[in-house]
Amino acid sequence: MGVLSTIFGRKEINRGEDKSFINWISLTSLEQIKEIKELSKKEPVAIFKHSTRCGISSMVIKRFVNSFDEELKDFKVYYLDLLSYREISNEIGHTFQVLHQSPQLLVVKNGEVISHASHYDIARINLKKI
Repeated sequence: MGVLSTIFGRKEINRGEDKSFINWISLTSLEQIKEIKELSKKEPVAIFKHSTRCGISSMVIKRFVNSFDEELKDFKVYYLDLLSYREISNEIGHTFQVLHQSPQLLVVKNGEVISHASHYDIARINLKKI
C-alpha cells in the first residue's frame, strides 16, 4: 500500500496539508494570563478559545489555521481547550472584560484586548495589520 501511495502522490499531498505556521501555546493555567498580559507589552498575542465538542468551533479553528501563513509564523497564539479549562476561560473574560463565546479569538496588546471576535467573525481579524 505504501508503494501505491507514493506512486499516486498521496504522501506528498498529506505532507502539504499538515504544514502549519501557527505557533500554538497551550493555555492550561491561570498564571499564564499574567504572562500573556506581560508579553503583550512587547508584542501582540492572541488567545484562541476552542470547544472540542462543537462542530462550528472545529470548522472555525481549521479556517483559522489555514489562514496562517509564513508571515505570521512568529505570532504567538495561546490555545485554550474550553472543556478542560473552563475556569481559565472565565478568568480571561473577567481580566479582559470580554463576554465568553466559543469559539473566540482575542488579541491582546499592551495588556488589553484590542480586538476580539467569535464564531465565523474570527476570520475578519487581520493579524497582519495588528
